[in-house]
Amino acid sequence: MADAGHPRGIAHLAHHPLTPVGLLLTATAVALAWANSPAAASYDALFGTELGVSVGDFTLRKPLVLWINDGLMGLFFFQVGLEIKRELLAGELRSMRQASLPAFAAIGGMAVPALLFLAIQPDGPSRAGWGIPMATDIAFALGALAVLGDRAPPGLRVFLTALAIVDDIGAVLVIAIFYTDEIALVSLAAGLVLFALAIAGNRLRVRSSVFYFVLGVAVWVAFLKSGVHATVAALLMAFAIPARTRLDGAAFLGEAEAGLKRLRDEGLPADTRLNTPEQQAALTALEDSVVGAGAPLQRLERALHPLVSLAVLPVFALANAGVRLDGGLGDALRDPIAQGIALGLVVGKPLGVAALSWLAVRLGIADLPAGVRWVHVVGAGALAGIGFTMALFIGSLAFDGQPAAVAASKLGILLASALSAVVGLAILARAPRAAPSG
Repeated sequence: MADAGHPRGIAHLAHHPLTPVGLLLTATAVALAWANSPAAASYDALFGTELGVSVGDFTLRKPLVLWINDGLMGLFFFQVGLEIKRELLAGELRSMRQASLPAFAAIGGMAVPALLFLAIQPDGPSRAGWGIPMATDIAFALGALAVLGDRAPPGLRVFLTALAIVDDIGAVLVIAIFYTDEIALVSLAAGLVLFALAIAGNRLRVRSSVFYFVLGVAVWVAFLKSGVHATVAALLMAFAIPARTRLDGAAFLGEAEAGLKRLRDEGLPADTRLNTPEQQAALTALEDSVVGAGAPLQRLERALHPLVSLAVLPVFALANAGVRLDGGLGDALRDPIAQGIALGLVVGKPLGVAALSWLAVRLGIADLPAGVRWVHVVGAGALAGIGFTMALFIGSLAFDGQPAAVAASKLGILLASALSAVVGLAILARAPRAAPSG
């Protein structure tokens, strides 16, 4: 077994569905405790610290919390983009019929919560938060589902994963279209030209990570300066990453067999001491064959997963979940923003997911996955009400410069996400272990 301190052990830990949940919960608890402790001023001081970068006449200066939200979270959105591209090419979204059920479910799970939020908002700036209850936190939702083990049919995990990915697409579109105030067309045009150059590199079979990294940073800066949120650039760049392998199966087997023969001819390493130059050359050739048989998209997605799960998302939670409870929970929950978010996530998500899923099946354009009944769909809809990461992110954009509204939205998100997890798990725990499709 790989040691937890070994990179393989860390990768295995990061891919366990409960690891991100545990780290996010821990970071959230620390943020809440810190923000409500005698050391609360240090919390605000740390994440409000101004940091900047200057190159000639170019200057980029932001508080630490915005470097995290605009920069570090770019890695999260880049990983989301890689997942979306993989699902579209070879996953659950690769055909219209496969995509229909999660797409309808996601549309219902976004529209109904937004409408319920708006229904109880007075006229004024609070209505800007309509996008918050549309969000689903895929890591939390799948982590909660994993708690059930084999009580949940396998098709339900596939359905919830695809639903959350379509939901992510919707969230990014909402951010790009509705939470962008002013657009600097020159900067946006520069970003799009650089993105087009990355796409051209893909078409020309450029596979250099450095090429895409340099262009990605440039696109990120251009979008940041344009007024369109920089995380949109990160998601777009994911679609420029090559998804084709250099070698097909037959070519890989040929190169691998030749590499193994060369290694046997040179002499296999007898122990764990340093290899001879000839042995290392043979191993390197074999490694190149393995790399050539995999797509850059899949390698990047796998490499990023531990970084995002173990570092990016917990740091984001730590920087954004610290809400003060000076007036008590009762006063905070009487705020229409918190009420609207709770209503949208706890009630609107399962209602919208179940209603639009039923419509898709009723119209004959989709089928329920094997072993999944309607009670499972309702339970999955409730788990989709765990908004957390994406909801906090949208809340920071919706109420930028409004500390009281941000605090109310954070509290609504945290409480509604916790309640959605409890409701979803309660529904699914009582559901049949197996069921016929349809």
